[in-house]
Amino acid sequence: MEYFIQQLINGLTLGSIYGLVAIGYTMVYGIIGMINFAHGDIFMLGGFAALIIFLIITSFFAGIPIALLLIIMMVVGMLVTGLWNWTIERIAYRPLRGSFRLAPLITAIGMSITLSNFIQVTQGPRNKPIPPLVTDVFHLGGLTISLKQILIVVITAILLFAFWYIVNKTPLGRAQRATEQDRKMAALLGVDVDRTISITFIMGAALAAVAGSMYLMYYGVASFNDGFIPGVKAFTAAVLGGIGSLPGAVLGGLLIGLIESLWSAYFSIAYKDVATFAILAFVLIFKPTGILGRPEVEKV
Repeated sequence: MEYFIQQLINGLTLGSIYGLVAIGYTMVYGIIGMINFAHGDIFMLGGFAALIIFLIITSFFAGIPIALLLIIMMVVGMLVTGLWNWTIERIAYRPLRGSFRLAPLITAIGMSITLSNFIQVTQGPRNKPIPPLVTDVFHLGGLTISLKQILIVVITAILLFAFWYIVNKTPLGRAQRATEQDRKMAALLGVDVDRTISITFIMGAALAAVAGSMYLMYYGVASFNDGFIPGVKAFTAAVLGGIGSLPGAVLGGLLIGLIESLWSAYFSIAYKDVATFAILAFVLIFKPTGILGRPEVEKV
């Protein structure tokens, strides 16, 4: 039982990271009905931004408190990825918004490849390790819980609540929900649709940057191809939880993390991805909209 609970803790930690990235997928899809396949590479870019800031700060301020260092890494990562995602939306996606549906999808794949190759060229193809940032460990009976696991789960919960509040209780959230329902009518009623979409891309990028920083803190390494597999799994989490639903994205991320952790613990680790996508297919057969998703209403 202790081993099982330990795997649950590990799965919740990994699932929290997936959930934060999945929120970016689900927000963009909810607003403009587009799958931003470059979002996984924005997550990777956030990790590299945090890595570079870590190297710069520790070179000049060796005795800086770890808590302050982590906050600076996350904030700078959010600024960098927010600027990148705003630029991508403005240059690559906005001109194609009225085009046929495959055009933005193909462009998103192209932006994903561009970002991945850009980091590979500028930072090199090798893994970039960092020393452990948070090493505190708590022993509860036979369980081992690290402080970084607690931080990841707590930060995910805080950000989920913050973004839920923004979407449901603020003027920006009302503009986002109006844009999601009908962009033309929202524009006629005075909503700045272009600005709302740009802010949504920035918000999704900020969450991905936090996830990238926590991924770097948890695993202690960054690589130019870190955006692909976690990005695909985060997209899977968004679909599993119900794409368009913020709680659904986090729920899907937690489920993906738990499935991976438990399967790796009790079965062959080589088939953990097979198990993840098989369960996704099983859920979608019986509930095509995902666990918390709502069926789309055809506008007439």
